[in-house]
Amino acid sequence: MSEARLPAGSGLPIVDVHAHVLLPALQAQAQQSDPEGFAAAAQLDLKRQGQESTAVSGRMIGERFERLTVLARRLADMDATGVDLQVVSPSPSHFYPWADRELAEQNARAANRAVAELVAAAPERLVGLGLVAQQHPDLCPELLDDALGLGLAGVEISSFAQDVELSDPRLEAFWSRAEETGALLFLHPFGCSLDERLDKFYLSNVVGQPAENAVALSHLIFGGVLDRHPRLKIVAAHGGGYLPTAIGRSDHAWHTRPDSRSCAEPPSSYLRRLWFDSLTHSPAQLAALVEAAGPSQVVVGSDYPFDMGAEEPLATVLAADLGGEATEAILRRNAAALLAGALERNPS
Repeated sequence: MSEARLPAGSGLPIVDVHAHVLLPALQAQAQQSDPEGFAAAAQLDLKRQGQESTAVSGRMIGERFERLTVLARRLADMDATGVDLQVVSPSPSHFYPWADRELAEQNARAANRAVAELVAAAPERLVGLGLVAQQHPDLCPELLDDALGLGLAGVEISSFAQDVELSDPRLEAFWSRAEETGALLFLHPFGCSLDERLDKFYLSNVVGQPAENAVALSHLIFGGVLDRHPRLKIVAAHGGGYLPTAIGRSDHAWHTRPDSRSCAEPPSSYLRRLWFDSLTHSPAQLAALVEAAGPSQVVVGSDYPFDMGAEEPLATVLAADLGGEATEAILRRNAAALLAGALERNPS
């Protein structure tokens, strides 16, 4: 990536907030601990993706395994694309929402330590996110503290887990702890509840991921989570999915229907309390996201190193032609502000 095309800059690093690491040891541990649950989850994933997409995804992971697991390759790719700092989260395949209480806690703690170990090997280039056990809400505050205590910036969360939606009252203690600590929460779905309706053409990801983002964010907004916890730092992957650029329908419902008037303000106002990555795959859609949420609420995200990500994430931002101030904010300033507390906990 040519620096000549970038704004002059403020001396802050260019940050990619959406990058993943694969942790094969965790997968082996989960499979050994609960082979029946692991097999059932694999069958559910097959149901949701379909045979063809499952096979294509398997080949893709094999081809990108080095990028997912080898630090030197990750750093070389960052250099090649102009990324100074990468926020690394576990592959969402490590969420294991089917896991019982003991395995879920064990998995989250192991993931937190594995990511912290990776970050410690290149602290000037990497910031880490851990996991919690969303299907067991009472464990989440403790597991968030575990991640933060290891120097991680926060945790990655899914759009739902079993019967726990993000508006579930059982998550209140988790939201309170995240707000109190200033932890970064990265909202990234895994799978889609529409199941075999999306089992062809990779619709499970193409349609399912942005749909899950929209549903999850709507639970946060309409459920009043952002009213009760206005200082939460939540970054939504995939540009927030379908919600930001279709938010007018949510506002209409809020004004028209008493059952939708469940939050204090029109839903569109909450977009400026959330953050969104730039992974929209379209300069025009990125510009629309910036218009809806404001240039202070968008950060770079690549989904490194998966095939549905952006190989040149900075070029995507530049192509949206947002102007120097907005571009500088998205590339550097917004993420620096979000990560300020984490960088103090784990300085380079």
